[in-house]
Amino acid sequence: MKAKKIPMRSCVVTREKCAKKDLIRVVRTPEKEVLIDLNGKMNGRGAYIKKDLSVIDKAMKTKVLDRHLEVNVPDSIYEKLKQIISE
Repeated sequence: MKAKKIPMRSCVVTREKCAKKDLIRVVRTPEKEVLIDLNGKMNGRGAYIKKDLSVIDKAMKTKVLDRHLEVNVPDSIYEKLKQIISE
């Protein structure tokens, strides 16, 4: 039997390749709205971020998500990300 391929994605903060299940996708919709995509199927420009509180803090300080999504990411998105990880 053939081994199943694991989808790999790069974290926009740490630049390391991780399995897609170890990352969270943040999406900018065509209406310029920023949302957290837990299913990985939303329409729009996406950026993956590692499920780690220190990585989210670094993303908040360096504004790396703002650059990748080409829109200002509100602080509420970072708070939701932290909440999702701590659950």
